[in-house]
Amino acid sequence: MRLWLPRLSIGPKAFLVGINKAMQPVAAQTSQLLAKYRQTARWRPAEYLFWCLPVIAYFVFPDNYLLLSQMAITALFALSLDLIFGYAGIISLGHAAFFGAGAYVAGLLASNGLGDPILGLLVAALVAGLLGFASSFLVLRGHDLTRLMVTLGVALMLYELANKFSAITGGVDGLPGIEIEPIFGVYRFDMFGKVGYVYATLVLFLLFVVARRLVYSPFGQSLRGIRMNALRMPALGVGVNRRLVQVYTIGAVYAGVAGALLTQTNSFVALDVLSFQRSAELLVILILGGAGHLYGALLGAVVFSTSNYLLADINPRYWHFWLGLILVLVVLFARGGILGMAARLKQRYYQSRRGSEYGA
Repeated sequence: MRLWLPRLSIGPKAFLVGINKAMQPVAAQTSQLLAKYRQTARWRPAEYLFWCLPVIAYFVFPDNYLLLSQMAITALFALSLDLIFGYAGIISLGHAAFFGAGAYVAGLLASNGLGDPILGLLVAALVAGLLGFASSFLVLRGHDLTRLMVTLGVALMLYELANKFSAITGGVDGLPGIEIEPIFGVYRFDMFGKVGYVYATLVLFLLFVVARRLVYSPFGQSLRGIRMNALRMPALGVGVNRRLVQVYTIGAVYAGVAGALLTQTNSFVALDVLSFQRSAELLVILILGGAGHLYGALLGAVVFSTSNYLLADINPRYWHFWLGLILVLVVLFARGGILGMAARLKQRYYQSRRGSEYGA
């Protein structure tokens, strides 16, 4: 039986030319998307202005260096959660486990004669990263609610272990004998917190640059895709579980560095670094600022810390009520946090401007 096939009226060369012409619009659209993506990845003037604020605060608030250093540490801690929650969609109620691990590692090193700050940061990052890597496989076994319970369970177990071995950790009374050496052997931590503020802010800025580079890389874009639809990403050649393990480990490293900074700037560490309240407050900070923006973690930390400071000064007994009211208002009227609300206002402004131009 002979099959009838249509005879091509063009040669192979002409056929390839036709294919190239058909693909030109697709290639042009792809290049436009890549150009737009590279443009969004560039540093914008508002970002440079934002990072001028810590320098301005150094001169404007000389009596509040301790509070400012706490803001920087909290911002780094919130940034670590934003990487796993805002970009990868892994919700956690036990992120304080890595924060506390880093805090205790830095404290134990300093109490045993190894008080070099840079060494403490590196070892704390290593230990927190290993803990995050080991626990990430438990987190991957479930979805939102299951992950919530697993992360909470890990943090509670570490808290009880630290409480049980109080001879090592110091328990509720705190770890004694923490002596932090001068940074690079030159800059000694002072009681007013000036050196601690500069130190914490520089570490925050360096790690933020790394995180920004990370989220704008193909790795970061794959995390966005996983958060949107994890089932379709394997079709694009993305290993979902491997990506989640990687970002969870990176988030744990950032949290461990934040915990080490807290110990080094305060020369003190106690069980509260592993408490559930610290994890819950961190999630509130991220929702307040806006998850998935990086700067939302920083803004949320500043707003939350400032609100705590001002409200506790105004009404020491019932300041939690006013803080709760602020959070309720943010959820009701500022969906997506501060940055989410700012993005919607900006979009409405441009839409109204375009409408007025067309009307004219």
